[in-house]
Amino acid sequence: MPVQGYRDLLAWQKARKLTTAIYRQTSAFPDSELYGLTKQLRRAAVSVASNIAEGQRGQPTGEFVQFLGIARGSLFEIETQLAVLEDLGFLKRPAAEALVQQTTELAKILQGLIASLQPRMHAGRR
Repeated sequence: MPVQGYRDLLAWQKARKLTTAIYRQTSAFPDSELYGLTKQLRRAAVSVASNIAEGQRGQPTGEFVQFLGIARGSLFEIETQLAVLEDLGFLKRPAAEALVQQTTELAKILQGLIASLQPRMHAGRR
């Protein structure tokens, strides 16, 4: 079945689930952290799904790949922030590991999507 829009992309669907999981985990964080790591982590999570959607919406292939690269960068931000939250004791290891597992899986999906678009980019240059 061909992709009709960003909502059909597995990457976007997984990014949305990751965002929901991060919001649920951070809802128990202390209020003092609301404008620190909590906000930063939530923004990075929303950024992943948002960049996938924005890039897919009518963008030329090269621009879509750039947006996917930005989404991958946000995943690495998330992983770093999760490590810091675990170090600070705000996040227990099992919860952190589950979220990191989601980011790792999503990074692989994004990399596969980027790789699948590369031939189209090069074909367009001929």
